[in-house]
Amino acid sequence: MSSATLGALRVEKAGPLATLQDVGRFGSRRLGMTQGGAADLHAFAWTNHLIGNRWDAAALEVVLGGLTLVAEQDTRLALGGADLQARVDDRPLTPWQAFTLSKGEQLVFGSPTSGVRAYLAVPGGFQGEPVLGSLSCVVREGSGGHDGEGHPLAEGDRLFFSLAEQREIAGSLRKMPKAQRLNYRQPAVLNLIPGAQIADFTGGSLFRAFNHAWQVDTRADRMGVRLTGPALRCRHQRMISEGIALGAVQVPPDGQPIVLLNDRQTIGGYPRLGTLTPLACARLAQCQPGEKVYFAATALTQAQEAYRLFRQAFS
Repeated sequence: MSSATLGALRVEKAGPLATLQDVGRFGSRRLGMTQGGAADLHAFAWTNHLIGNRWDAAALEVVLGGLTLVAEQDTRLALGGADLQARVDDRPLTPWQAFTLSKGEQLVFGSPTSGVRAYLAVPGGFQGEPVLGSLSCVVREGSGGHDGEGHPLAEGDRLFFSLAEQREIAGSLRKMPKAQRLNYRQPAVLNLIPGAQIADFTGGSLFRAFNHAWQVDTRADRMGVRLTGPALRCRHQRMISEGIALGAVQVPPDGQPIVLLNDRQTIGGYPRLGTLTPLACARLAQCQPGEKVYFAATALTQAQEAYRLFRQAFS
């Protein structure tokens, strides 16, 4: 697109971590490239829905706030996910709504009151040069994002979008069912599909895994979330590294689980309890350090049906 057909939001203040994300990068793990993509797929998809986008259009993921954007022209946007005390100039802006940011106005993200990650969508999705078929930013690998080089937003950067899509948005706005607006203040129950090396854990460890609360550690990012609680013991002492899926629950020698998320490494050698469902990963991605979470065993067929229903909402 030429510059005459593009609009832009300018970054006035960058904040700790704001990155461009879509649904992720697939078919490249054999090259050692990880998945990336929106950490909270649920909030990401519903935010796109509000503005009339395809569910997988590229959106901005804002972690922990601190970001200030300025509109270079009147811009229609949608905000969803965590409550980061967003405001337009001095007007409070709650999540789960479409709104207009007029030319020169500031969109300011404060600190989180519930959740961790907010999503900002624009009609047609934010523009960029795909890397291996995706705009998803993976900082560790230096791939994707607004500049194609894996950088989070920095002061002075500009986020581009189609002006033609802005003009066509009037008849495309959609509503979101209230039941889909998750309460991030409630303890998260994370559906886990047992598998991998679960039979090698002691009976006591399995009981504790599913009947005790786990606490989200401060060591949590887009690569994974460490949980603290009762130590889990595995009889399997040595493993050959194998492929790691989204949501894999690894247990290192200290017995404290690590849930691997979107920017995880592609292989790993710790025993695993199993794998969180994609929607459980999304919920975990909104948990602040110190919050309690619980594992709940679920069957593969149940997880597939839940994901099918989730995707069906955007068909």
